Amino acid sequence: MPKLFALPALIAGSTALAASAFAQVQPAQALQDPAQVAAAAEEFLQLQAAGYPGAATVSVEPPRLAHHARCDRLEPFLSSGQRLRSRMTVGVRCAAPQTWTAYVQANLSIQGHYYVANRGINVGDTLSLDDLNAREGDILRLSNGVVFDPSQVVGHIAQQRIPVGSPIKSSALRDPNSIVRGQAVRTEARGVGFVANGEGQALQSGAPGAQIQVRTSSGQIVTGTVVNGTTVQVTM
Repeated sequence: MPKLFALPALIAGSTALAASAFAQVQPAQALQDPAQVAAAAEEFLQLQAAGYPGAATVSVEPPRLAHHARCDRLEPFLSSGQRLRSRMTVGVRCAAPQTWTAYVQANLSIQGHYYVANRGINVGDTLSLDDLNAREGDILRLSNGVVFDPSQVVGHIAQQRIPVGSPIKSSALRDPNSIVRGQAVRTEARGVGFVANGEGQALQSGAPGAQIQVRTSSGQIVTGTVVNGTTVQVTM
């Protein structure tokens, strides 16, 4: 009788021994190196920064990965609508052979030139190179809309007061060929085989190519395309 009771225990022991031996011969799953994830994110940010007028410096902290399988195709990305900042988070997605996503913290700076007013600029002033001083710094720390190209300033008209020493912003300027709301304009209506000229008042502001509404001398409201600083073309 004792020998009969020992048989199941013997079988169980043999099964456990076989399972252990099988596990020992299975190769361990290769895990992802965090440094490779950081390198992919750094390369990605360098490419993104190439569109800015300056020299970029990027540093990325390797992420803490817990049992992430080694990836054959790493795909860095930014969240929808996210712009480059001095301190930011970058996502890195593994596309194959197993899908997973990790996030890394990055520090970024772009040293470049921007322009400030060397005098107090009043509304209506037309700007020239003599009104600008170049400054150098981390352009990512500047507010949105700061001008980096002087060609976007010269010949433009100030529509806001710009204090001396303040960075020049595109929102403070208007194209000299733009139309201002309330301005008297000439309308040019075009149809098949005819052109009719008239006068009106702009109900909206707009640069060349923009669609604005105009109230004609007869009181009719029409929509047209800004041609230059005095003319709106209306298609009939």
